[in-house]
Amino acid sequence: MNNTTVVNNNTYTNLMARENLLCAVWAVNLLRNESLAHFAALKHRTKLEDHEIDDWQRAADRMYIPYDELLGIHPQDDSFLDRKVWDLENTPPDKFPLLLHYHPLVIYRHQVLKQADVVLALFLLSNQFSKEQMARDFDYYDPLTTGDSSLSACIQSIVAADIGYEDKALEYLRYALLMDLADVGGNVKDGCHIASMGGTWMAMTYGLAGMRDHGGQISFDPKIPVENLRFHLTIRGQKLIVSINGDWMTYLLREGSGLSIWHRGKELRLKEGVPVTEKLSALDIAELNYG
Repeated sequence: MNNTTVVNNNTYTNLMARENLLCAVWAVNLLRNESLAHFAALKHRTKLEDHEIDDWQRAADRMYIPYDELLGIHPQDDSFLDRKVWDLENTPPDKFPLLLHYHPLVIYRHQVLKQADVVLALFLLSNQFSKEQMARDFDYYDPLTTGDSSLSACIQSIVAADIGYEDKALEYLRYALLMDLADVGGNVKDGCHIASMGGTWMAMTYGLAGMRDHGGQISFDPKIPVENLRFHLTIRGQKLIVSINGDWMTYLLREGSGLSIWHRGKELRLKEGVPVTEKLSALDIAELNYG
């Protein structure tokens, strides 16, 4: 996710490794508690030993996550903050993308990012960070990110929306949206940026609509006023339509036996064909914004 590849303790990598271990522990324990027969089959087929599950938990608990107390941010890796900051402001426009004009060993010696890295972790694990922490990390890394990759703007838009940076969120959303429509990269003749297309959808649903899925709990917590946004979701085989129009957010379970979701901390139990509308006043949104 970044220009510098030869590092120790990349924050994103360590966070994802920890999450992977925790998910594995949760899944195996769930199987053990709910179906001993299937758990026994799993152990037989994978040669799993009981102590390994405890080892995974212990490794997750002891996973090192870089953090700088002075700056109050998560360094991208062990040596990132020791490097010189790249002078992006005075880098000529025709020198981007950097990797096409500078030797990798030159880039490796600087604080400069091709695309979001720590910021992606803030999105994927947003339930593990306070809004204040997310804002500090975002504020530090955003000026260092070149946006050379089409994969970055959508993630930056989502996190900017989550911490209440409306202008930034919309700016990055427009960048992702226009990647192919405006041929931002000058290479649409070679094909569409499919990942950026998916990222645009994510910026609208996860960013503008504030959707999250943590532990299987689907929640919505929009921070930015939106007009006429509507999208469809399939959640555990059930079809949900979400609409935002100004101060109102409507959830309609089009097909399904019943679905529970969370709207800004409030549980909503949806029934098929019965729309549920919640008001989003400007005051409420402002109170949720960081800063």
